[in-house]
Amino acid sequence: MSSTNQGFYSKLTLPPRLFRVILNCWPPFWGMRIHIMHIANDWTKIRMRMKLSFYNKNYVGSHFGGALFAMTDPFYMLMLLNLLGRDYVVWDKAAKIDFVSPGRTTVTADFHVTDAMLVEIKANTANGEKYEPTCRIDVLDTAGKVVARIDKTLYIRRKQRVVS
Repeated sequence: MSSTNQGFYSKLTLPPRLFRVILNCWPPFWGMRIHIMHIANDWTKIRMRMKLSFYNKNYVGSHFGGALFAMTDPFYMLMLLNLLGRDYVVWDKAAKIDFVSPGRTTVTADFHVTDAMLVEIKANTANGEKYEPTCRIDVLDTAGKVVARIDKTLYIRRKQRVVS
């Protein structure tokens, strides 16, 4: 199996609204009270929310760090897979999380893919090279204070066309 084979689910093309409904029912998100509030019809914006509850609270009463990370985990990869199409391989390569302050209220995270990002990705992968951009996500509480800062490094490569 080659690294370009991203599996069955990556071959599905779902409209953003249906994708949102399905992921909101996914047991890990449902159990941690992670909720996708919005996915733009063009896949350029996603907004996440996580309410503080018994299911995602740590020993000291703030959001469990693993839940904060989980609410940001796959979304840049999923957005770029939908925006770039089947000619690209997109993987989450690495992530780093900084816990800035205790989250004791509902938290949100916003993801944005701009036209400039897409141009940069296409320019850096035009000849089949890998490109590893880092995207930052700030998880904010209801007062707009940063609770966690996550840096996601992606692996992106244009698939080589097989000529027969």
